[in-house]
Amino acid sequence: MILALESSCDETAVAIFDPARGLIGEWIHSQIALHERHGGVVPDLATREHLRHFGPLLERAKNEIGFAGITQIAVTNGPGLAACLAIGVAAAKSLALAWRIPVRGVNHLRAHAWSPFMALHAEVPAEFSSRLDALLPHLGLIVSGGNTLLFTLDADRRIAVLSSTRDDAAGEALDKGAKLLGLGYPGGPLIEKLAAGGRPDAFDFPRGIGRRDELDFSFSGLKTSLRYLIEKKSPEEIRANLADLCASYQQAVVDALARKTRAALRLDDGKFRSVGLSGGVANNRTLLAALEAEANRARIPFFAAQPKHTGDNAGMIAFAAWADSAGIEGAFGYGLTIEPGAALAP
Repeated sequence: MILALESSCDETAVAIFDPARGLIGEWIHSQIALHERHGGVVPDLATREHLRHFGPLLERAKNEIGFAGITQIAVTNGPGLAACLAIGVAAAKSLALAWRIPVRGVNHLRAHAWSPFMALHAEVPAEFSSRLDALLPHLGLIVSGGNTLLFTLDADRRIAVLSSTRDDAAGEALDKGAKLLGLGYPGGPLIEKLAAGGRPDAFDFPRGIGRRDELDFSFSGLKTSLRYLIEKKSPEEIRANLADLCASYQQAVVDALARKTRAALRLDDGKFRSVGLSGGVANNRTLLAALEAEANRARIPFFAAQPKHTGDNAGMIAFAAWADSAGIEGAFGYGLTIEPGAALAP
């Protein structure tokens, strides 16, 4: 079994994964309420919270499941806030030294890439490998607060980045748009909530890079367009059109993501055998529907990470450590495995 630790940003998380059964326990402490008061994540506060909560979470895991069968520790080793990552890595190395088992560093984006397949594994763990083979090559879209990228997972289970954002990520665009509109933090869910009562065609916002053969994303122009529009309106007009503004702004983000995914599918028509969506913004229902529609148009299965595995969670870290156990390196890298006797070696 694998014990996983995650502390890349504003969630402290612990999970235990059994390859024969799937995830058997997950524990998480969210810091959203703390950072909401500051309008965004404060690194020093986030680091302090990780330090305070790893101990209690590990104690809960020990009491509810136990650590008797743990043979490996997995820990997020990037990307993320440096001080926050250091807390998790230090905890993982300390446990590895005490228990004399290896600790494996896992790239956070690599874990997002694998997360849509976690539910597939949970259905019939013994058949996961053969079922996965039937879905490769796979085209995946990761959409989180700090990252937006398309990647491929080939038949040899190698991950390669196909395209990424040239400036703001989609999640950043939503958060910054919410801030411009005077909404709170995190902005994405608040925009989605208000957008439900608005018209997505009320305002014409740019969709980023327009060339069909260009797969990179760009969202800085969208944010700038919203700012210019707001500057031309009175506070009363903004309040009166808030739902339409949110719906139109959100639709511009979703259209850009769906259009680039469609273009990637068309570039290698018939190559991909599945499409996936992961990352924190994957919870957006409009985006989910749009990506599923693209998969249906291509007549291939669509896999989305479960809501509890879209944000910063240890479950996907454990799963990625196991899925990458063959040691196949690709995009992002997969970290290092440190053997028991060298758990704290320089």
